[in-house]
Amino acid sequence: MNLLAVVDASVKKEGLQDLTMQRTVSSVPFAGRYRLIDFPLSNLVNSGINTVGVFPSYPVASLLDHIGVGKSWDLDRRKNGLFFLPVTQRDGGLSSVGAFAALEEHMQFFTKSAQPYAVVTNGFTINQLDFRDMLNKHIDSGLDITEAVSEGISLKTYILSKNLLIDLIRSHREKKVVSVEDVVNLKKSPYTYNEYEYKGYFAIIDSVQNYFQASMALLDEENRKRLFLPNRPIYTKVKDEPPTRYVKGSRVKRALVANGSTIMGEVVDSIVSRAVYIKKNARIEKCIIMQKCIVEENCNLSYVIADKDVYIGEGVVLNGTPEQPIVLRKGERVTKEDVR
Repeated sequence: MNLLAVVDASVKKEGLQDLTMQRTVSSVPFAGRYRLIDFPLSNLVNSGINTVGVFPSYPVASLLDHIGVGKSWDLDRRKNGLFFLPVTQRDGGLSSVGAFAALEEHMQFFTKSAQPYAVVTNGFTINQLDFRDMLNKHIDSGLDITEAVSEGISLKTYILSKNLLIDLIRSHREKKVVSVEDVVNLKKSPYTYNEYEYKGYFAIIDSVQNYFQASMALLDEENRKRLFLPNRPIYTKVKDEPPTRYVKGSRVKRALVANGSTIMGEVVDSIVSRAVYIKKNARIEKCIIMQKCIVEENCNLSYVIADKDVYIGEGVVLNGTPEQPIVLRKGERVTKEDVR
């Protein structure tokens, strides 16, 4: 494949702060068993791209634990493969994709690669982009930079020649531009621009509200069929856990439930991740319950996002709204006394 890939995992999204205090945006859990970065990595691999640089900002531990050396995506190779290239500017991280200051820290990734073209993408947009097709359209256009768009919305993904990317990185201070996205938005001269129209399923996760809405949308079977394509699977880190156990008296309706959980109560219109305990007489509706959470007996939760390792004590009642779901931060403990 003539493309090398940059996955900009350093992008900050203030609207996701409650979910990113201890992780990057790219490592936010999604759809019960995935992380957001699984989608761009899978797209790249499904498009035949085997040279992938992931550029994360701090904190990186969660993302590094998830992707490791890239084995789950067949990117653990002697030649090429996955390169984990952290950005050292701890207080850095822009809200735009392809920040030149970040890429500049790892110039050897670009100068030593043999591929003539580069795709610059992000870790917060969910889609099924075919980069082979996008590259062909880019080459046929004869223009400098191609941007992926859908329904008039930018997917924050760009293809350009590797030499042009290197030139932009080296000259960005002189040209007064900060990122590939910035160059495209400004339509900076003397470069020429092309759009690639993507017609599949997509969601942009840049706020808690968008995250909640995109998650709930996957309870619709038609949306799942549009995103999870048989010939373009979404890969993720493999975890060996037993199937979920549904105890007698439990009730589950229109829910996505990952493996390793124990359901004793009622789950309706919700997403439940791995190794979650929903105890007797607890009811969750329109909720996202992440890995290793415990919901004690007699709880009643609606429109709640419980991050990883959250403990919800007996009898807790929490009711958010579709516009403002309640977010319980990673590791938080909530009791009846806390919500009075």
